[in-house]
Amino acid sequence: MSKVLIVGNVLKDVYLNLDGRGGEFELDGAGVPWLDVAFNGGEQRYFRRSSVFAGAAVTLEVLENFKINAKISGVRLDFKGGELESSSACADYRYILCYDDKISYLVPSQRSLTKWETPKSTPDWIFIDRSAVISRELTKSIISYLSLSKKTRLAIYLEHGAELSADELSLAKLANLIFTEEPLKEVKPRGMVCRIAPGVITMGTVRQKWQVEETDLMTHLTMHSVIAGTVFASLLVGKTEAEALQLAKLNVERASLTGTLTRGKLEEMMDNTSNIDTLRMMAKTLVAPGKGILAADESGGSIHKKFEQARIPDDEQHRRDYRNIFFTTPDLEKYVNGVILFDETARQESDDGRDFVSYLTAKGIVPGIKVDQGLADLTDDGAESGEKYTQGLDDLPKRLNEYYAMGLRFAKWRAAFEIVFAKDGTRLTPTDVAVAKNCEILAQYALACQEAGIVPIVEPEVVYDGDYGPEVSTSVTGQILDRLFEELNKAGVDLGACILKCNMVLAGKRFGLGPQSTPAEVGELTAGVLRAYVPKGLAGVVFLSGGQSVTQATDNLQAVTNDGPYPWPVTFSFARALQDPALEAWNGDNDNADAAREAFAERLKANSAALKKQ
Repeated sequence: MSKVLIVGNVLKDVYLNLDGRGGEFELDGAGVPWLDVAFNGGEQRYFRRSSVFAGAAVTLEVLENFKINAKISGVRLDFKGGELESSSACADYRYILCYDDKISYLVPSQRSLTKWETPKSTPDWIFIDRSAVISRELTKSIISYLSLSKKTRLAIYLEHGAELSADELSLAKLANLIFTEEPLKEVKPRGMVCRIAPGVITMGTVRQKWQVEETDLMTHLTMHSVIAGTVFASLLVGKTEAEALQLAKLNVERASLTGTLTRGKLEEMMDNTSNIDTLRMMAKTLVAPGKGILAADESGGSIHKKFEQARIPDDEQHRRDYRNIFFTTPDLEKYVNGVILFDETARQESDDGRDFVSYLTAKGIVPGIKVDQGLADLTDDGAESGEKYTQGLDDLPKRLNEYYAMGLRFAKWRAAFEIVFAKDGTRLTPTDVAVAKNCEILAQYALACQEAGIVPIVEPEVVYDGDYGPEVSTSVTGQILDRLFEELNKAGVDLGACILKCNMVLAGKRFGLGPQSTPAEVGELTAGVLRAYVPKGLAGVVFLSGGQSVTQATDNLQAVTNDGPYPWPVTFSFARALQDPALEAWNGDNDNADAAREAFAERLKANSAALKKQ
């Protein structure tokens, strides 16, 4: 077991999530809010205040989570029961102010000098942390110790690799491992170099992308410490460079104010992410020929509207009974490969007492889950009033891990795009901003799914309920798909383990300047857009019905099939186009359940038949 002596400062990060409704903010001429740093703490409100150890304490925690014996030189700080404990370890305070999703830092102008205390037992490594203030005295002490302790190796974090002080240069020349944020210019390293740049970690020929969105949960100062500490710890326990960088990515993307992950948890997650062959096989299963995917994932608001229109009570029992009709339809497995569930449904039970996830799995049907959490107003510059983005990324990894443990093996995330025109005929929406924002979110969601061992279905939907012609539908659908696959590739999503769920290309439901699209036109336009924008390596394409009538959706699906074959499997993932006749037959009365199952089975057979070319 390696022993590590950490040299650095233990900092205290104080997070204040400020409430802008008080009178402490002033707007300048450009509309930028400024906070009087001498604000009255008794009057300025804040939504949350958190204080956490940072600096060298982060490195200590990461190493201890890897079961590595670590101490900080000259500091009494212990890691017990997953918590850092100290009565007088803090060298400096840093204040992190979060206001309106923006971060500002208040840091001391004169940082405390880093302490050196000769260790009582010989360490295998000295790790000079990013937080260390490297003085002449500290440098002399470390070099002197290394000259006496020949077996002790040195690792150092050089924040500014291009402009090293004389002391930093002296230490860098002795280092067996160097972490840096800038290319080294004055040093010819004697050992390995790991560069931690925004969005990418590089070590030799190995590169690993990383991304953290919620900087109010962990500052960029701490992110780099987590990455360096994880790479260092991984190498100490015998991991390869590629494995070390992957573990660092997983750790920094899931760390928070409450701490970093243990080695065991990280290795478990890495096993899931590295098993891409399993994900690809699951994706192929979901788009197996002749079958589709049932979308039974209406959110609370959607099913409430559906039940309200049918005058059916919207309570948990009626929602369970409604979904139960579909899942207990005889021979369901002959027509569907998978079923998308809502969170509530995934926790409910079938008539025989098994939960629906187990019930479907036993029938050879893959259970999946809707994981997006509704729409929010898009306020980015360049967005039009009324445009939305889809929420749900904040706690997505945690939810995905739970869903995987429940037996769910794929997920779905919907982003909706409405086509709206101004009175002069200019297209207002979707804007480039809305397309970019939602496609970036879809890519982040897809990557999180694959890292959790779950196949992602990405659903960018051009809303059918609009006043636009087929040419506009063609253009907008192509624009969205083009940006979506750009973002998926940028994020490192494996397309062979990813499924696209999209709209067919047709005129909007309220298009008043001409006739509605014919099936032949829908087939031709849809086939053209898919071939132009969808990469050949994708696992498959499934279509949403999107408000089309029951027969319209089936006829258009047949037309799309007739314009095949395609480089990827093509099938359906309908909700209303499969369910509406059954809902009408059931009408909230379980005495009508068998009639509802028959109506549902009829639509299953019709749409499965539409997957065969005529």
